[in-house]
Amino acid sequence: MISKTHTKYIQSLHHKKFRDEYGLFIGEGPKIVGDLLHSGKYICRELFAERDWMQGQKGLLSMNPGILFYEMKQFELEKISALSTPHSVLAVFEMNKTVPPAVIKEKITLVFDTIQDPGNLGTIIRIADWFGVNDIICSPGCADQYNPKVVQSSMGSIGSVNLHYIPLAVWLQDNSEIKIYAATLNGKPLEQLNRMDEGIIVIGNESQGISEELLEFTADSITIPKRGRADSLNAAVATGIILSHIC
Repeated sequence: MISKTHTKYIQSLHHKKFRDEYGLFIGEGPKIVGDLLHSGKYICRELFAERDWMQGQKGLLSMNPGILFYEMKQFELEKISALSTPHSVLAVFEMNKTVPPAVIKEKITLVFDTIQDPGNLGTIIRIADWFGVNDIICSPGCADQYNPKVVQSSMGSIGSVNLHYIPLAVWLQDNSEIKIYAATLNGKPLEQLNRMDEGIIVIGNESQGISEELLEFTADSITIPKRGRADSLNAAVATGIILSHIC
């Protein structure tokens, strides 16, 4: 059993202020923790798990030396989990400082303008991983990639996809030699685009879309044709449809 002080410290990592202060974040669940340990992208500081999970993961854990292990019971995991029904394992990882990609030629790069819903951003990361997109450029107003809901809904894909939080106007201007497409409601139908090996796709906030400032940097607008009465698409759904067409 861990102390009350230690419990409060783990609980504090569910909040951005303390994640940033300590440079740490939480991953929960066998798949997410397992994928993050396998990825080698993040250093694991502490791991809290039920005995059965630890017994079944001896090989994986031996590949990650230096982790502090705590055998826990279900009711103890409930105290440090952000989930209503906690999994059998929770781990604390060090944040990773990423450098924006120096080369974005011959690849697809996603750019997001103010995606604020954590679950949405996590799903976007998972979709990007599925289609082999390695880098996502986020405006500073996007949800925090280490928010527990982002980590959870990414299903471990934060171990494969790099997120970079950058003022978008500056970044788009610096990379204007690559063709930039804006996903809007009134653009060229997606079917008119061929599959591509290179390009920047800008997707905006569901309610407000892409800011006028950023639209000035785009070479073309693309649209997922609408046949029903919905006003807009979820940003993650739109991302999946676009990548499915162009990748």
